[in-house]
Amino acid sequence: MANEAKPCPCDIGDRMEYGGLGHEIQIEHVKAYVVKPPAQSDKAVIVIQDIYGWQLPNTRYMADMLSTNGYIAIVPDFYLGKEPWSPSHDWANFQEWLEDKKPTNINKEVDVVLKYLKDQCGARRLASVGFCWGGVAVHHIALQYPDIKAGVSVYGIIREREDRYQLNSPTLFIFGEKDTVIPLDQVSVLEERLKEKCTVDFHVKIYPGQTHGFVHRKREDINPADKPFIQEARTDLLSWLEKYV
Repeated sequence: MANEAKPCPCDIGDRMEYGGLGHEIQIEHVKAYVVKPPAQSDKAVIVIQDIYGWQLPNTRYMADMLSTNGYIAIVPDFYLGKEPWSPSHDWANFQEWLEDKKPTNINKEVDVVLKYLKDQCGARRLASVGFCWGGVAVHHIALQYPDIKAGVSVYGIIREREDRYQLNSPTLFIFGEKDTVIPLDQVSVLEERLKEKCTVDFHVKIYPGQTHGFVHRKREDINPADKPFIQEARTDLLSWLEKYV
């Protein structure tokens, strides 16, 4: 899921065999994976899943990366136990599958997670990072939650809201040059409209030769030509958070 008008034909990519450094918890009606940094921190990041769900090892790997950089990282199950997309599913049924999993219909769950981070973890500086479906969710959060101080939307755009360019928090948008889900003309329109209407800091960056999913679903060890761009995007993500959180 990369935008709200076109199904995401993304494959699973290089699924990692990765167990994770954190643990799973239950927060009211939401399950979540949580990982904390070695030292005490009041900085937290909500890491938002792609269509393959909160238990995808690749997403947990990204949460652990954030943790090692000093952030409490939490990956909530925004599908609330519903089955995530699977490589074996028929793309003809994607819209039906998506119907009760809208990335812009997550406020109740975000509120629960924020309360947990503030009350139970002592978080005072908050951000969101999301991939694909989660990139759309980060864009939504940037419009709705001014107390979340930064966002990184990785290959995701909201396309159907009139106020979609009126961000409340600084947001980095990451795209691949060869992403067939989000063509470059859509990226250009996003950047142009943000320049016209957005009053907070933002940055739109396109990574040469990269496809949908490259930041978290390509393994740099088996994609040597892509490794510099994967690492650059992850460094940019961390730098954005460090600047604003």
